Amino acid sequence: MEGNMFCYQCQEAAKGTGCVLRGVCGKKDTTARYMDLLLFVVRGVSVAADTLRTKGYEVEAGTNEFVTDALFSTITNANFDDESILARVRKGLELRDHLKARAVKAGIVLQEADELTWNGKEEEYLSKSASVGVLREPNEDLRSLKELLMYGLKGMAAYHEHAMRLGFADEAIHAFMQSALARITTQTMGADELVALVLEAGQHGVQVMALLDRANTTRYGHPELTKVNIGVGKNPGILISGHDLHDLEELLRQTEGTGVDVYTHSEMLPGHYYPAFKKYKHFVGNYGNAWWKQREEFTAFNGPIVFTTNCIVPPLENATYKERMFTANSTGYPGCKHIATDADGHKDFSEVIALAKQCQPPVELEQGEIIGGFAHNQVMQLADKVVEAVKSGAIRKFVVMAGCDGRMKSRDYYADFAQALPKDTVILTAGCAKYRYNKLPLGDIQGIPRVLDAGQCNDSYSLAVIALKLKEVFQLNDINELPIVYNIAWYEQKAVIVLLALLSLGVKHIHLGPTLPAFLSPNVAKVLVEQFGIGGITTPEADMKLLGIC
Repeated sequence: MEGNMFCYQCQEAAKGTGCVLRGVCGKKDTTARYMDLLLFVVRGVSVAADTLRTKGYEVEAGTNEFVTDALFSTITNANFDDESILARVRKGLELRDHLKARAVKAGIVLQEADELTWNGKEEEYLSKSASVGVLREPNEDLRSLKELLMYGLKGMAAYHEHAMRLGFADEAIHAFMQSALARITTQTMGADELVALVLEAGQHGVQVMALLDRANTTRYGHPELTKVNIGVGKNPGILISGHDLHDLEELLRQTEGTGVDVYTHSEMLPGHYYPAFKKYKHFVGNYGNAWWKQREEFTAFNGPIVFTTNCIVPPLENATYKERMFTANSTGYPGCKHIATDADGHKDFSEVIALAKQCQPPVELEQGEIIGGFAHNQVMQLADKVVEAVKSGAIRKFVVMAGCDGRMKSRDYYADFAQALPKDTVILTAGCAKYRYNKLPLGDIQGIPRVLDAGQCNDSYSLAVIALKLKEVFQLNDINELPIVYNIAWYEQKAVIVLLALLSLGVKHIHLGPTLPAFLSPNVAKVLVEQFGIGGITTPEADMKLLGIC
């Protein structure tokens, strides 16, 4: 049991270096260490699965689902429940041994790795975790590149799992994820090889976001320009948080006619943009702001809260809403009811609905509407209008301000930046970073809103599609010749795969803030600066000048 946790995967890493006693996110030392052990087990499963696959054997769906779910459960703010993580460790060890047995039966010799052979008892789990975490790689630069890859894979897993729930899975994505995990486990790789692997992850990031876009739009239609109510109704309500549209669909269907309203929270806001959900009259609106304000906002909501994915802020000890919190999928929190998924992929929300009926309606926080729904299909319908505004000079620059919000005071920068932008600029956004400016009166340009919200963080793909279409319309050779600049906020690992995806598309000169990732060693940061022009942020005025906006 010797040693502390070490985690630096999110933007809030303590002192800009890493959390060692308790996560700034609220994650306990034991939880972090069990997650390290789970990732150790995932690498072992991946080595065996990748070997079988390369020898021509089929890898069962259960293996793909386990690896995807395990990676997703370790992203920031997803799972705080030790027992939930340990259950995955046990399952992973059984699965690894099953894959090993398949290899032996087929006469396949597996490469030697501790991840494949360790079989300690449960009382040894904590002590083992001390040697298999982030710091297992002694070389700072190789460790930085391996973790950059790891966090990209976590983000990829999150997006793939959403698509999988809608019946869209890509074997090539499963194969890449397991191959990448196997390579960093069994091969001695230099910095150049790891950089190439990281960029390969970016290419698969584009593919997984395209897959999720296809899954969402096939099932629910293309997002369309929508005004979303931010006030409240008079009925009791259920607040759905996270990112999973399949869960939103099921909740809306099961609450219809019950007298219970449904509200979105944070990254679920874009659910309102999809045509399929507009038929539900009890789908009232969006409640509150980005994830980090949930403690006060959940108290005021009065009804049950369903977490479909990450973005849990641990409730304070005296919180009145903890008994109203429910988790699902890869999420978990001690003492909160977990809603299981049945064999057919469905969930039963009857307990949530019954509780809602006993609760008071939400307390109104604000009134009015916010506009969104500007994913690639909607923007393409406005293409002539947009192109004409660019050609006439009415729109001089597009500023991509996608990404994540967070609680650091320095994030006020993004509201200040948005307000300081010249009136001939348009903000392209996706993710919860938009809550810094989507309620500000920024106006429009010839009927085009100055904040075009494409949706969730994964809908950053839409922004790439829009950029590539504009490149084609303006007959440019390089995406970087467009009047588009990038000032992106990040917080966790889904933002990492979005960044790697943009780099793989050739996008350069991305500004990233409010701080650069702690997991980038000075040498790795230097490579990103020299090869891709990655930069940090300073002040709105200085950065606008640097980006050529003013």
